[in-house]
Amino acid sequence: MKNPSRKVPILLTSVFIIAVCGILYELLISSISSYFQGSSILHFSIVIGLFLSFMGVGSFISRYIQSNLLNWFIIFEILLSIIGGLSTFVLYFAFSLTPYFYGFAFILIALLGTMIGLEIPILTRIVREHESLKDAMAKVLSFDYLGSLLASVIFPLVLLPSLGLMRTGFIIGVLNLSVAILNIYLFRADLPSPRQLLIICWSVLVILGSGFVYSFEINTFFEQFLYRDQVMLSKQSAYQQIVVTKWNQDIRLFIDGNIQFSSMDEHRYHEPLVHLPMLLAQSRENILILGGGDGLAAREVLKYPEVKKIDLVDLDPAITDLGKKHPIFTQLNQNALNSNKVHIFNQDGYKFVEESSDFYDVIIIDLPDPNNISLSKLYSQEFYKLLQKRISVGGTMITQSTSPYYAPKAFWCIHRTIEGVFPACLPINVFVPSFGQWGFNIAIQQPFPSEKITENETNIKKWAIEKLEKQVENQQKNIDFKHLNKEIIYALFTFDEEGKEMEVETNRLDNQILARYYESSWEQWR
Repeated sequence: MKNPSRKVPILLTSVFIIAVCGILYELLISSISSYFQGSSILHFSIVIGLFLSFMGVGSFISRYIQSNLLNWFIIFEILLSIIGGLSTFVLYFAFSLTPYFYGFAFILIALLGTMIGLEIPILTRIVREHESLKDAMAKVLSFDYLGSLLASVIFPLVLLPSLGLMRTGFIIGVLNLSVAILNIYLFRADLPSPRQLLIICWSVLVILGSGFVYSFEINTFFEQFLYRDQVMLSKQSAYQQIVVTKWNQDIRLFIDGNIQFSSMDEHRYHEPLVHLPMLLAQSRENILILGGGDGLAAREVLKYPEVKKIDLVDLDPAITDLGKKHPIFTQLNQNALNSNKVHIFNQDGYKFVEESSDFYDVIIIDLPDPNNISLSKLYSQEFYKLLQKRISVGGTMITQSTSPYYAPKAFWCIHRTIEGVFPACLPINVFVPSFGQWGFNIAIQQPFPSEKITENETNIKKWAIEKLEKQVENQQKNIDFKHLNKEIIYALFTFDEEGKEMEVETNRLDNQILARYYESSWEQWR
């Protein structure tokens, strides 16, 4: 082999790049699986476990490759680039047009994992031709681990928010292909047929480059199958996939494939969410909204002239930017997020409450369902204890609590968790056509208002219903309720046999039982 002193640094650079690509493929397939199928912890664990297993298979197979090591390495790089580069396209196709998503995902993981497992032993053997075994192993593994670190950082911080899932797949494929092209050009004298390899590389580059250029059109094509209506906006933020659809006058927001609201019936969700705790609270001056970046909850809060300040905390600036600037959203939320009473904080809700020293009369929690540990912690006993410290005397807190019909264990787990922290917690439910039967839990901070009631659930419920009936009737002069009225208040606090309370555990940070309740409940409806 010619120029051996030059060969080792180039091969180690190749190790670094393929390590980056390998981790990126794992993260990409895990993210897509979570996006389509939910349960991020489950899918990340399974994908990473399978990848590692097939890398072991690849390492074992590498022992049977005895000659032309560099040529085989380049061939595997080309194969990796085309299979990995098209992986997002294949998974979108599988989910949108076939019932075999998991089968396609398994085949992709098996192929990618096996070839990645083949590469490192082959490169180690090539480097060993010029250095001792211990030096070769040390250098190859060091570059491999450094590449893995870089990949784990750039995927969530750079690639996903900047390019989205589809383009990221094509870019990783091009990165793999660049390793093959680099090695062909530099070591063409050591290869049996470098010209043919280059022709294949340039052909693959055309395919991947075309996919990158037309990725938006490809993405839109598949999303038309995922969503029944016309896709008006599709955006991958640093945290989630955001899609807005339209059919006639119905605007719908989806986050990671889950519907957040339909403009046709969102009032049936937001009116109970906002007005029940507002009307039960002794005061309504300082309000905290956790989530609600679309501005619809803030719109309802601003209907009370006595409100002086609204702190709205939503992790994702992409959502609050839509709520503040996008004409579809500003029309729906009546420009609420541009009110001088609204102060937006794009940070983790748990951290915000933990560091806050303010007191709030009403806290409204309008977060996504607790389908993973990151969200489940915002429904935990520890979080509710932090919130209780920030609620004024006679104040209230409400949280959306998923469906008592579709996910009853999750709903009653949230209820029990709040009940263990606050002196009173009242479950309510409402029918929202685009969601089905949906639930909330209202916590009331002691002491109760001047009405004398004993502290038991029946009397507190009776007091709450009577007060709400009077307040809703009185407020109808000032607030144009679309759904709430005196007659339906009792029904909001009434559960049928299918939604009745059940025995569940409290959700704590150290058990995260809520995420498991949620996943097991919704699994039967998929």
